[in-house]
Amino acid sequence: MDIKLFESKRIRSEWSETDQKWYFSVIDVIEVLTESTVPRRYWSDLKKKLHAEGSELYEEIVQLKMKAEDGKMRETDVADTQSLLRLIQSIPSPKAEPFKMWLAKVGYERMQEISDPEQSLDRARENWQKAGRSEKWIQHRMSGQETRNKLTDYWQEHGVQKGDEFVLLTNIIHQEWTGMTVKKHKDVKGLERQNLRDHMTEAELLFWFP
Repeated sequence: MDIKLFESKRIRSEWSETDQKWYFSVIDVIEVLTESTVPRRYWSDLKKKLHAEGSELYEEIVQLKMKAEDGKMRETDVADTQSLLRLIQSIPSPKAEPFKMWLAKVGYERMQEISDPEQSLDRARENWQKAGRSEKWIQHRMSGQETRNKLTDYWQEHGVQKGDEFVLLTNIIHQEWTGMTVKKHKDVKGLERQNLRDHMTEAELLFWFP
C-alpha cells in the first residue's frame, strides 16, 4: 500500500502490477472532498443512490485490503483513476478541480518512474519507510527485485515472451520454493491486486526467488 498526500490529507493508494493502474481508497477521497466527519455514511448513501440509478460506476468499485486506522488490514472500497473521476462528478465540492489535477500529477509521476527506474526505486524506498518497514526488510526487497530483473532480462534474451510465458515460469519457480502457485500464495495472505512481494515477511524475502 502507498500513502499519497492531497493538501496534507492521506489517500491510501495501491499500484496494481496486474492491471497497471492505481487504485485509491474511496473513503479517503470522499473525506478530503466533503470534509465530512462521517465519510463512511456519506459513501454508504452515495452507493445506494448510484445503485438505485443503475449507474455502471457502482459495478466498477472493487475492494482491496488496506491498512485501517487501527493498523489492521481491512477490505476497503477502491476505484481506479477513471472511475474516481466519474465518482467526483457525483460529489459537489470546491476541491473537485484541484483533486482532478492531483490525480493527473500522480499519473505523471508514475510515467516518470517508468522512464527513470532510479526515481521509482527512491519513491519505493520512501513508501516502504512510511509503511514502517525496517531497513533490513527494504534491503532484502530491493535486492530481490534486482535479482528478478536480471532473471527476466535473461528470459527475454532467450526468446521468452512477456505475459503468459513469464507468468508460467514464475509460477513454476514459486511452486518449487513454497509449494504454492503465486495466486495461491496471494490467497493465503488475503491479497488481490497487490504486489505479493510487498507483503512478504523479512524471512520470505530472504529466501524468495524470483
